[in-house]
Amino acid sequence: MTKIGVYIFLTGAILSACTSEKKEDHKNHTVAEESTETKYTCPMHPNVVQEGPGSCPVCGMDLVPMTSSTGDDNSLMLTDSQIKLANITTQKVSVKPIGQTLVVNARLKVDEDKTTITSSRTTGRIEKLFIKETGRLIKQGEPLYEIYSETLLTLQREYLLALEQYETLGKVEKRYEGFLKAAESKLFLYGLTKKQVEQLATAKSVQQRITFLAPTSGVIEEIAVAEGQYVNEGDRLYRIENITSLWLEAELYPSETRFIKVGDKISVRVSGFESESIMATVNFLSPEYNANSQITVMRASLSNSDLRFKPGMQAQVLFTHSSRKALAIPVDAIIRDGNGTHVYVQSEQNTFVPRMIKIGVENFEQVEITFGLEENEIVAVSGAYLLYSELILKKGTDPMAGHTH
Repeated sequence: MTKIGVYIFLTGAILSACTSEKKEDHKNHTVAEESTETKYTCPMHPNVVQEGPGSCPVCGMDLVPMTSSTGDDNSLMLTDSQIKLANITTQKVSVKPIGQTLVVNARLKVDEDKTTITSSRTTGRIEKLFIKETGRLIKQGEPLYEIYSETLLTLQREYLLALEQYETLGKVEKRYEGFLKAAESKLFLYGLTKKQVEQLATAKSVQQRITFLAPTSGVIEEIAVAEGQYVNEGDRLYRIENITSLWLEAELYPSETRFIKVGDKISVRVSGFESESIMATVNFLSPEYNANSQITVMRASLSNSDLRFKPGMQAQVLFTHSSRKALAIPVDAIIRDGNGTHVYVQSEQNTFVPRMIKIGVENFEQVEITFGLEENEIVAVSGAYLLYSELILKKGTDPMAGHTH
């Protein structure tokens, strides 16, 4: 080969190598640009990935930027709308008084101190019953029954006679005023109201049948008479229970009585109202045990002014003892699974990270934290299990599987 041929060959090889190098550099540069390009994903459906912002085709949520660390940690970032839809609330970890809680079953009963027995004031015949069924609510002053009584007829005539004498001779003889007041008092003692006596004085004629009114408000628990029945003075007619205040009765063992005394305020949960904590006042502790047992009776008074609770409803009494101050969070913030106990800590705004913890004393509302959290850290309370489920959906497996204690 001549020198000119060798020169041409070498020049072509050099140019070819340079061209290949430029193509390779351009290819690498393009790949690097694509790898750094920001992509967007749905926080609720991580399988949805697209270039540029937009909405999730599954749930309609706004897509969020997908960083290089997405999927490498256990953090869960939600949008403001997702926080509201999941009803996720947070609370700071703080030092609170906490103790052991003892649960005792109980039952609501009628407050016997407020039971009213309506009996017949006189001998006579029951002409009409205005209330014929038990369980009915009645207000004070409502008609109860109507009675015909010879005794009441005689007393009415005596009153009208005394009234006539007073109107005729009362200005001259003061004693007639005393006769009138005595006759009026007899009518009151036999159960007539002031309004009924005034009507009698206005009408100036006796009433064959006298209507008696309910002496108190409450529930008709017993009707011991029927229409047309003759009754004697003092015979039992109605039993009326005032349920604006109820008794709560619980049976205690000797080891439980040391946690309570008369006058204490206790927390009560009534069946059907478990979300509410009602306060009651202990007013009786039996000084003896039930026959052939080691059980004593505790009684507490429970307000029922709105008549929500009914006698016979089941309830639970919560006694808290051995109380002390400790780092505590609400029970609802705790996630329990086969790997242990963990919570969701807010690391940034709308971002939550699961963290394993150890717990100590626990009651129905608070749980003591012995390891894993510091005071003033923020944890998710309501909606914590939704975060747990969403993180499993996002990762495809339990994120805390490798963090057992």
